[in-house]
Parts: sequence; structure tokens; C-alpha cells
Amino acid sequence: MAEVIGAEHMFIEQTFVFPATTRRTTTSLPLTFLDLPFAGPKYVKRQFFYRFPHQTNHFYQTTLPSLKHSLSLTLQHFFPLLGNLHCPPPPQKPFILCTQNDALTLIVIESSGDFNNLSTNHHPKSLKDFSHLVPKLTQKIDLEDNDTLIFSLMALQVSFFPNHGLCISITYCHVMDDYFCNYFMKSWSFIHKKGKLVDMKSLPCFDRQVLRDPKDLEQVLLKGYFEQRKMWKNIILAESQTIEKEHQDYVKTTISFTKEEIEGMKNWILKKWKTTYHDIQAPKFLSKFVVTCGFVWATMVKTKNRNKDDAGDEKDEYFCFVGDCRDRLGYPIPEGYFGNCLTLCFVAVKRKDVKGEYGFLNVVKAIQNAITEMKNDPLKDAEKWDDMFKKVFMSGNHLLVSGSPNFNVYETNFEFGNPIKVDMMMHSSKDMSLAESGDKEGGLEVGLIFKTEELEQFYSFMEQGLKALKF
Repeated sequence: MAEVIGAEHMFIEQTFVFPATTRRTTTSLPLTFLDLPFAGPKYVKRQFFYRFPHQTNHFYQTTLPSLKHSLSLTLQHFFPLLGNLHCPPPPQKPFILCTQNDALTLIVIESSGDFNNLSTNHHPKSLKDFSHLVPKLTQKIDLEDNDTLIFSLMALQVSFFPNHGLCISITYCHVMDDYFCNYFMKSWSFIHKKGKLVDMKSLPCFDRQVLRDPKDLEQVLLKGYFEQRKMWKNIILAESQTIEKEHQDYVKTTISFTKEEIEGMKNWILKKWKTTYHDIQAPKFLSKFVVTCGFVWATMVKTKNRNKDDAGDEKDEYFCFVGDCRDRLGYPIPEGYFGNCLTLCFVAVKRKDVKGEYGFLNVVKAIQNAITEMKNDPLKDAEKWDDMFKKVFMSGNHLLVSGSPNFNVYETNFEFGNPIKVDMMMHSSKDMSLAESGDKEGGLEVGLIFKTEELEQFYSFMEQGLKALKF
């Protein structure tokens, strides 16, 4: 039965989708040492907006059944995603449990909201506009099992805007990384487009023996995991409290950088590098990730500290990102490996060196150095990750980037064509999302959250910065 969940959104149904095959057995998967830093109530929420100029009957009679059927076919290969993450109290280790009775939650809503407004990058939008478009994962405390904390792994939602569009959203627990989520969504869209189960180029790999741990990092990271777990019970209990009030003061904006702007950033950096760092050879190559993140980070620090005196200039500003280890561990990792194959990277630069005339150059140099070190030794200082997390987040002076332009999320093509907008749901002004541009070849899209009064100032600093680079 339809249920109104907001002025513009009407709940249609909650469906539990099972894999097409019934030949399943209970599966238990331990977390690897690289999963431990991401375990628990740490979720990623991604939205895919598609043009869909069809009437209601077409959606309910043709498209929705087809989406459910293709999802059921896809889940035959991905059935562990139907399960839950179990986090028993110490000293027991966390694990994923999937039984033959588990199914994937699919939410369907119909919206009278402004689809064109939600799917455009042309202006900032309130976080409240997106809150009903992403599914929530269930999380609970099993009192009968010694206070074991249980988190569902994944949920999907289809939001239908009659005569305008569709929004397909996924929320998933970070015990799988963005690479695998992208792999799942591409598989589902491919099977849906073909209308039947097809031979996939590579199958998901759930083998826990793929990753090797020669440094015995599991014991160190497990200790950090148990420390974090102490806070999760309160997080679960507080989940019932609405976050709508927090959303009122924040807006989300997506900034598109063109290929020409990014190339201009690279040229400016390399020119200034050679005249500033006489004893340090300039890199032969700068990625668009490095220069774009550096430009945004420097502009963000200037915005946040525009009204502050110089007393805090000796403080560190931090930039945090993850690096993909799949091709850097010295042994092959299957393309469809399920789990996290990520390393954590922390960059620190004095605030005065970010705010100054060569702030952009300074942060690019720092990010470039961190990436070089990561490529040479992906798991270097992994035993210090937990301490660095605490230091960075207690400082409050950080920017955390999610996503990657390498995922090609705009190629997630169902039968409706490529998405016109792919977004990541964020809640903090200390987060930044990154993806390839959907409409400008070679460009990048950056998602940011701001307090309303900070946004115009950020735009002003950004325009000044781009002008100073003399494109």
C-alpha cells in the first residue's frame, strides 16, 4: 500500500529480492586485515539519475518487473551481499554471514519532486532534497548473542519521477570497496540491458585467501577495530534520531572542472615547481587526481580560515584518501575480488603553507609525494593507521576524499542510456567526492558540502585561483 513519506515522495513498496537460483547454502566469510579499518556502521551511498520520459503504467508494468528480474539474475553471482556483517564482542573477529533465507531489500518510491533540479550540477541543493532517495541499511544489537552488532551489507532503491526520470540508489557497508560496488552495478545494468543471464567477463571472487598478510597486520588492525567497536552501540541507539535538523544549514554543490582547466593546473604546477624547488626534480607526470584535489583542498582551507587570525597557522591541515592496492601488492588480485583492497593515505601540510601564495603548489607536492610512497610500498606504516585516524579527526582540520575518476560510473548503462548524473551522498563539510565528468570528456566532478554562508566565499576563492593560473 502506498504511504506518503514526505511532501514530494510516496512509498510504494519494499521488496525482498532473492537470487534466481535456490541452490544456496549458509556462507560465512571472515573479514581480511584490509577490511578491518572499514568495518561497522560505515556506509557509502551512491545515486544514479537517468532520463526516463515514460508514464506510470510503463514503469510499473514493464520497467520495474524487468529491474527486479535482472537483479535476481545478478544476485546469483553476488549472493554473499544478501547477508549481514556480524561484529561479536572481543576477542571474536567480525565476519559476514549469508543464509539461504537472506534476500536483498529493494525500496520503490514515486516522487513528484523536481527531477531536473536534482540531476543537474548547475546550482547547489539542500541535503534534505536527497534524504528520501537513498535506502537505509538495517543495524541492530543481538542481545541474545552477547551484544553482537549486526549490519546489513547492501540495499537498493528505485525512485520514479513520472514522465521525467529514475534514480537508482545503492547503500552499502564498506566491507566492500567502491571498486566492487562499481563492479556490481555494472554487472546488474549489463544483465538488465541484455534481458537475460549472460556470461560475465569475470566472476566475483569471495576467496578470503587472496590477500596475504606477511607483516601480520591483522593483529594490529584488529586492536584498532575493537577500539572503534566500543562506540558503535551508541551509534546504533542514536540512529533513531533524525538528522533533518543538521541538514538545514548545509548545501551540496557539484563543481565540474574541464579538461582544459585541469591541463592548465598541471602546466602551472610544473612551471612553478621548476622555479621554486630547485633541488627537487619536477615529476614527469601529474595526474588529474593530484592537481584537482590539491586545488580544491587549498581553496577549502582558505575558505575555512578566511576570518581567523594567524595564531593557528602552525597547525597541520590534513588531506586523506585511499589508494587502490589491486595492482601494487606484488601478486595478482582477481578483477572481481570482494572486499577492501585499499591503503590509507594521510597528507599533512602546515596551514600557513596552504594559505600562502604557493599554497596550491605546496599541497600538490605533498599529495604527489604521498602517492609515490604508496605506489612503492602500499602497506607502509599500516600499523599506524589507527593512530593517524585519531590524530586527524580529533584535529578537525581535514578533507576526506571518496570515489575515483577511474570507475567510469557514467558507463553504468541500463536500458535507459547512460546516467545524466551520478552522485555520492555525504553529510559532512569535511568530505569530498570525486568522479569523471558526465558531460565533459576528460573533466572531473567534485562534490562538496558547505554551510550556506561559506559557499559563496568558496566560489570566490576558486574563481580567483583559476584566474591566477592564467588559463
